[in-house]
Amino acid sequence: MAGDEIRGTTQGTAPVPLSVLDLVTVGAGHTATGALRTSVALSKTAESRGYHRYWVAEHHSMPGVASSSPAVILAHLAAHTDRIRLGSGGVMLPNHAPLVIAEQFGTLEAMAPGRVDLGLGRAPGTDGATAAALRRTDNLDRGVDDFPQQLAELIRFLDDDFPDGHPYSRIHAVPGPVQATSPGGVQSPHRPPVWLLGSSGFSARLAGTLGLPFAFAHHFSAQNTVPALDLYRDSFRPSAVLDAPYALIGVAALATEDEREARRQVLAAALNMVRLRTGRPGLVPTPEEAEAYEFSPMEREFVGSWNANVVHGTPDEVRSGLDDLQKRTGADELMITSNAHSGAVRLRSYELIADAYGLPADVRSQPGD
Repeated sequence: MAGDEIRGTTQGTAPVPLSVLDLVTVGAGHTATGALRTSVALSKTAESRGYHRYWVAEHHSMPGVASSSPAVILAHLAAHTDRIRLGSGGVMLPNHAPLVIAEQFGTLEAMAPGRVDLGLGRAPGTDGATAAALRRTDNLDRGVDDFPQQLAELIRFLDDDFPDGHPYSRIHAVPGPVQATSPGGVQSPHRPPVWLLGSSGFSARLAGTLGLPFAFAHHFSAQNTVPALDLYRDSFRPSAVLDAPYALIGVAALATEDEREARRQVLAAALNMVRLRTGRPGLVPTPEEAEAYEFSPMEREFVGSWNANVVHGTPDEVRSGLDDLQKRTGADELMITSNAHSGAVRLRSYELIADAYGLPADVRSQPGD
């Protein structure tokens, strides 16, 4: 696997390639249909404005997040884009059989050759009860503990190279390399690059040891970002995938023309997180609801801590904040997630950030919600 399928190209005055993480958020008063239409508009805008890749994340049992099926969403986005890389940020591997993921992403690769990423995480992407329903077991620790084995099995399916005598040596993920070895077969030279995702040191060390690219969830684990990236780089061993470490970080950022409006928008997103963390997940509230909400002292402390790691404000303020974060972490790529009640606000944020960095200009799409 060539590293150039992983490394991005810097555009405009951005310090590193910029990408998009879409949680397909659903705001109060809106529908999942509208949120998915916004995702289509956003993916097209991201492509036209020079963002490098567009990832969606697996979440479950969260009314305000409509991304429970990344492969389905990515297939839809593949039909509406031509160049931008599409991927999972990520698929939570312990929730699935490795063969199923190999088949899904082999299918995506056949739909969008040479532009599909397979990002993998080991967290459930939900609460314990939902994870038990997904995995059909109450022993959730087993899925976490078995992650390296599941990862190795998945890669074997993607490469179709189980050794002779292995119980799975006669099983093939299709679409996949086996088609090239069948009579008259011709197979794409690409297969989805595997990324490891993490919010602590486990996946950082594993990604480094295996020579894989690494994506760190700075947007919800900021205190662990620098230690995890250091561990990844220290653990890195060159591989057929990469000859040097490559790490992106997910960062929450929201730009608006007016600084006060940015504060209103991120307060609403923070209230959504308060409700999620206290077992009351719901649709993303409006800024007006957030302004009227009576935060307890503990909730207000959480909001202050949460929003301290959200880069928000005017386009110039967001650009400065992203520049500082990149310098502090040494990240090779910044993957921006802009969370807000309105799809129009999210779309406009990515446009303003692109403008601030002088990314290529193109016809601007409109959201569908």
